[in-house]
Amino acid sequence: MDESMLNLAISTFPIILLIWMMTKKKALPSHIALPLTALIIGLLQFFYFGTDTTDIIANLISGTLSAITPISIIAGAILLNRTIAITGAETVIRHWLESISRNQVAQLMIIGWAFAFMIEGASGFGTPAAIAAPILVGLGFPALRVAMLALVMNSVPVSFGAVGTPTWFGFASLGLDESALLNIGQYSAILHTIAGFVIPVIALSFVVDWKTIRRNFIFVQLSVLSCTVPYVLFAQWNYEFPSLVGGAIGLAISILLARYNVGMEKRTDSGEKQAVPVTRGQVLQAMSPTLLLIAILIITRIQQLGIKALLNDGTPLFSLQLGGLGEFSLSHALIIKFAHILGTDASWAYKTLYVPALIPFLLVVFLSIFIFSMSRSQVTQVFTETASRIKIPFIALVGALVMVKFMMMGGTHSPIMTTGHAFSELMGTKWQFFASYLGALGAFFSGSATVSNLTFGGIQQAIAHSVGLPEHLILALQSVGGAMGNMVCINNIIAVSTILGISNQEGYIIKRTVVPMALYGVIVGIASLAL
Repeated sequence: MDESMLNLAISTFPIILLIWMMTKKKALPSHIALPLTALIIGLLQFFYFGTDTTDIIANLISGTLSAITPISIIAGAILLNRTIAITGAETVIRHWLESISRNQVAQLMIIGWAFAFMIEGASGFGTPAAIAAPILVGLGFPALRVAMLALVMNSVPVSFGAVGTPTWFGFASLGLDESALLNIGQYSAILHTIAGFVIPVIALSFVVDWKTIRRNFIFVQLSVLSCTVPYVLFAQWNYEFPSLVGGAIGLAISILLARYNVGMEKRTDSGEKQAVPVTRGQVLQAMSPTLLLIAILIITRIQQLGIKALLNDGTPLFSLQLGGLGEFSLSHALIIKFAHILGTDASWAYKTLYVPALIPFLLVVFLSIFIFSMSRSQVTQVFTETASRIKIPFIALVGALVMVKFMMMGGTHSPIMTTGHAFSELMGTKWQFFASYLGALGAFFSGSATVSNLTFGGIQQAIAHSVGLPEHLILALQSVGGAMGNMVCINNIIAVSTILGISNQEGYIIKRTVVPMALYGVIVGIASLAL
């Protein structure tokens, strides 16, 4: 075995081992499997790749601190979820949705598809599943099945999530002009839309049977199109708002279609309990935390309003040299940064005001105390239940993020880059059929379509040039891949499982969601031929 093949084998071994540990018959829970995999990669970095011990320890510190971002978002989402449940708002929302339609497919498409589509456009960060999934569980759907549905549904809008961050920021380092980014966005939207005819249907199959889906198939496709048509149209001239606008329009249309029973099996009221009547005032009060959340997300994410720049202001307030440990600094926007950890290039930063933990989640929870006149015991219950849920996921997330840091050590010779280059050399001119899977691999590791684009955008661009494929199309396939990778991304799976109170089912979820992810790649690969 030559050196390049051995490097590839060594680079891929820990990930194959991780997947086996989490999907075997007696699967290891993620809070054991992930730290164990991180340890193995750390040992390989030291003994096989010859990485300096200081670099390994610095990346261990950076990876551990990086877990603060996802766990704070998860904690904020659980706080809001428990607030809505304990105050009785969840019951009111359930009765309201039942008054629109008692059809399960309609409820799943309104909340799991259109509503989540809009939230993704506003925020990203795994927020859609954090908000939509608990509402669906409140409607009586099984938590584990809802988790899988939420993960699969939250793929089509992701390339334009958080006001287009995976596109405009994910490819920022490639030296592309505005027209190039717009063209990548146009291709991405078309590819996602083609996959959108199939993927939501598969997501529904996790929760309801195929007979029910067939009876409501026209409604499903109309609901899909109500989001994707404005999404594609908007992408023709803007790469920030397609998901936000498409989701908002799609949500309104989906509710109207459901209310008038368009494209759904005929209602049978016999033997069914009548929906519990709720007043507009009750609905408005119950929905106020969610509406506040969406409003704050939109206001703080739209660049033109100027608030986004304020929340991301990196102007140093003060900095502190910690000797050999590194440099600590705090910015005007309370961005905490720990740079040059142990004298290396490793660093960590936490955007206190921009990460959607304090704003909007915690802020909305505090406002909800007054909106619902919550008692002290209710507030205590909300915070106690949240604290008890996030201990084990924090360990799992530390393992995942340390693993990612270790996999990316070594620059162009890192395990993750070695794997990416091996794929491209193997496929040659057929690369367009596999480009999306490299994007998915990046999302699987990093938990972010944006980070996947940042990591593999350069490789995808170089491959396109070397084998003579259209650069913008290949980068669009990378963006689509980063989005579809959300289905199997460990961080997202841990997040939605924690919010829904599901324990030790990460491996089972990956085994099920990898199927639509693989199919997604096939669909966009074939569709790219026409583009």
